[in-house]
Amino acid sequence: MKVVVTRKIPGPAVDLLQQQGYEVVAFPENRVQTTEELKKFVVGADAILSLLTDKIDGPVMDAAGKQLKIIANYAVGFDNIDLEAAKKRNLMVTNTPGVLTETVAEHTFSLMLSIAHRISEADRFSRAGSYHAWGPELLLGTDVSGKTLGVVGLGRIGSLVAHHAARGFGMKILYTDPKPNPEFEKEYGAVFVEKLDDMLPQCDFVSIHVPLLDSTRHLINETRLNLMKKTAYLINTSRGPIVDEKALASALAENRIGGAALDVYEFEPEITPELKKLDNVILTPHIASATRETRDKMAEMAAQNIIDALEGKTPPNLVK
Repeated sequence: MKVVVTRKIPGPAVDLLQQQGYEVVAFPENRVQTTEELKKFVVGADAILSLLTDKIDGPVMDAAGKQLKIIANYAVGFDNIDLEAAKKRNLMVTNTPGVLTETVAEHTFSLMLSIAHRISEADRFSRAGSYHAWGPELLLGTDVSGKTLGVVGLGRIGSLVAHHAARGFGMKILYTDPKPNPEFEKEYGAVFVEKLDDMLPQCDFVSIHVPLLDSTRHLINETRLNLMKKTAYLINTSRGPIVDEKALASALAENRIGGAALDVYEFEPEITPELKKLDNVILTPHIASATRETRDKMAEMAAQNIIDALEGKTPPNLVK
C-alpha cells in the first residue's frame, strides 16, 4: 500500500509506516504544495497524511484514485478537508486531538502574560538601545493575577487555560459554550454566560478556543470589539478567521482595547499589514503546538490512524 506525506514533518511517522511494509512517499521540500502539485503527488495513494496547509477537496481525492481509504490530518483542526466530499467517497478522515492540549494552553498563557507585561515591546526597546535608565513609568503593563478571564469555547484547550488562570493566578473565570458545564463551574468557581455579548464587557482578558465554522467566522468583529473594555486584551490561538483582522487592527490603533496576541491569522500566512505596525499586539507564526514533544506525538498519532485504517480497523481519532 502507498502512503503519501504531503510535507516534511518531525517525528516517527515515516519510520512507523515503513515498518508496516507500506511504500511511503514524502514530499521532499519543506513548503506548501500548489493544488496542481498536490493532485499529481497523491496519485495512487491508499492514504494521505496531510497538513492544515493542504486543501484536500474532491478533486484532490479523485486524483488519488478509488483505492484511497483515509486522509489523516496532522492537526487537531480539519477545516482544510472537505468532509462532505470525503463522505461521498466513503473516505475516513482523522485528526490528532488531545495530544497538543497542554502545549497550546501553555502558549496561550504565554501570550496572555507577554501582552499584559509588554514583553515583546520591552525586548524591542532593549535591542534598539533605548534603555538608558530605570524609570517608574517605563513600559507600564498590567497584572494578570486576580483579573477576569473570558473563555470562548470550553473544550480541552479552553478548559486547561482556565485551569491555569484560576489555579495559578487566582483569576475569575467566565465562559461561553453551547452548553454549561456544572462540574467545571463547581471546581473552578467559573460562571457560565450564555451570550458572548454579555460576557465581553466583563472581561479583562478574552481567550478564543472555538473551531472555525460558518457560525464562528468573524465571531469577533467590530461590534463585539466595541463591547470589550478599553483595557482588555484579546488572545487567539484557535483559527484566524474567527477574528475580523481589519476590525481588530482599527480597535488596537484607536486604543479601543488594550491589546491583542495572535498565533493564527485570517488570511494565513498573510498578516493584515496594519497589525504589523502596532506595538500593542504580539504576533506569533502559528506555533502554539510547536514543541518537539508535541509534534512527535502528533506524527505518531497520524501514522497510527493510517495503520489502523489500512489494516481494516477503525482509527482511534476518526472525525465524526
